[in-house]
Amino acid sequence: MSIILNLYGTSHCHLCEQAESLLHTAANDGNISWAFIEIADDETLLNLYECKIPVLKRMDNNCEIFWPFSLDDIVILIQ
Repeated sequence: MSIILNLYGTSHCHLCEQAESLLHTAANDGNISWAFIEIADDETLLNLYECKIPVLKRMDNNCEIFWPFSLDDIVILIQ
């Protein structure tokens, strides 16, 4: 079964790009998929995550990790 994650961020965010790079590495080790969610398009998400992006959220249990996070943090999130 695939673990589904949302990566909350904004376009042209270098930290979000780093987080996505970590996700690509994690995807090689496990069965995960993710969607990039643009918070600037949603006022609620912008208010929630504006100062915390990138944020990675596991959709089946709503666990979140906030930047800075590492590959190890992602592995823990998906276990």
